[in-house]
Amino acid sequence: MQSQNPFITDFVKLANSAAGTFAGMTREARESARERVKEALGGIDFVSREEFDAVKDMAARAREENERLEARIAVLEAKLLNQA
Repeated sequence: MQSQNPFITDFVKLANSAAGTFAGMTREARESARERVKEALGGIDFVSREEFDAVKDMAARAREENERLEARIAVLEAKLLNQA
């Protein structure tokens, strides 16, 4: 037989209400945190992978050109010193 104790019935109702309230608070906190992260990251400019790779390639080519020019300058300086 099922107990008809009003204390137990009220306690069960209170526990169910508390569980529902806690679940709602958890959802609300999660959504609020997600919004704060979106706002914080909203001002940051991200580049695409393609843009990053393009700039990386440009930097590599610039380094290679710099090395070629350094070698050319060294040859020219050596010729200048030999002429003097």
